[in-house]
Amino acid sequence: MTQKKSLKILAAGDIHGDTSLAKRLANQAEKDNVDLVVLCGDLTYAEKSTTGIIGPFVNKQKKILLIPGNHETVATADFLAELYGATNLHGYSIKCGDIGFFGCGGANIGLFQLSEEEIYNLIKKGYDRIKDAKTKIMVTHVHPSGSLMERFTKFLPGSDGVRKAMERFKPDILLCSHVHEAEGIEEMIGKTKVINVGKRGKTIEL
Repeated sequence: MTQKKSLKILAAGDIHGDTSLAKRLANQAEKDNVDLVVLCGDLTYAEKSTTGIIGPFVNKQKKILLIPGNHETVATADFLAELYGATNLHGYSIKCGDIGFFGCGGANIGLFQLSEEEIYNLIKKGYDRIKDAKTKIMVTHVHPSGSLMERFTKFLPGSDGVRKAMERFKPDILLCSHVHEAEGIEEMIGKTKVINVGKRGKTIEL
């Protein structure tokens, strides 16, 4: 039997409690036959509408990684992860074969704000556990400072903490969302491909 060499993921963010969007993304995950779903925060709208957001992916038997955004607390993300058997990557990490995922939710503005130092330290905490992984995928809600995404918004500054972590740990890919207007934007910063996955989601083969 030939070993599967690639891992296919569907990454999305900014669902904001939209159950029809969650169902659509779950159908996409099934259609694309992905191994893993990565949800980059703002699952809810201001802590409301937690029902029907993770369930559709579970119903399709998909493994789920998630982080909180700036619209929900870490406790809410933990609750959803525990309820549905998902993994909350906030200050945490997980390995899928030789691919390591690590990350930090929240943002430097919004309802549930983190300092830049907290963001960096949480990312480092996750990274330290998977630093020997062949491929490293960093998952955040907020985008790095100095990225193209900053040009699409006057209200959502990039994160210096994310930028520092990205430059120091050199992940292969950084998945984020947060800036709705920059959905789908991709750029290379150093050796890292930065992708704003947005609510429509992006299927990526690793």
